[in-house]
Amino acid sequence: MSAKVVYITGGSKGIGKGIAARLLEEGYRVAISSRNLEAAREAAAALGGEAAGVLALESDVRQEQDEQQAVQRILQKWGRLDVLVANAGVGIFAPIGELDAGAWRQTIDTNLTGVFNSVKAALQAIRESKGYIITIASLAGTNFFAGGTAYNASKFGLVGFTQALMLDLRQEDVKVTTIMPGSVASHFHDHTPSEADFWKIQPEDIGQLVHDLLQMHPRALPSKVEIRPTKPPSK
Repeated sequence: MSAKVVYITGGSKGIGKGIAARLLEEGYRVAISSRNLEAAREAAAALGGEAAGVLALESDVRQEQDEQQAVQRILQKWGRLDVLVANAGVGIFAPIGELDAGAWRQTIDTNLTGVFNSVKAALQAIRESKGYIITIASLAGTNFFAGGTAYNASKFGLVGFTQALMLDLRQEDVKVTTIMPGSVASHFHDHTPSEADFWKIQPEDIGQLVHDLLQMHPRALPSKVEIRPTKPPSK
């Protein structure tokens, strides 16, 4: 596993950082990106830095060129790419009457078009390594709710995109899975994790799930995985 290389978008905190930490424990080399290079560097340092096999990258997944450059940096450093974890996302929630066009575009461009950009940038390298593409969707990709027009649209679209991508690539020995978490103790939607989040899925739980997917026999493909808290508070 020491030769395997993983690229995690939105890897400076939350789910992305939790995945990075778990895979580093298993000897993977990990590149993490953020729109803010300093945030990526701080996260990389906290994860052990270059000595631990971490590369910090600046990339806005909404920009096709940014993702192409990020993948090229990875290939220049390590010469291969085995796993893409398309994790970068935003959550903007508002009733349709209060949702402006800018918020709509930011949500769709990040959560859906951003994944397209990441996949297109990484695709050739992943094909060459016969690797794995994992997208981080949400239970909101099948469960709609009031105030979720933009977010639901982005995650419903992401689930459909990923499942079609799986069909496109399965005969090339490239695996594709979408992970659909419920409530996670992360910084999503400007949340600050605290002890009150004890009941939620923790970022390291998603990291463990990603590791388990990567360890599965080549003949087995969990194409869509829902994960939710075992015991949420009673309403």
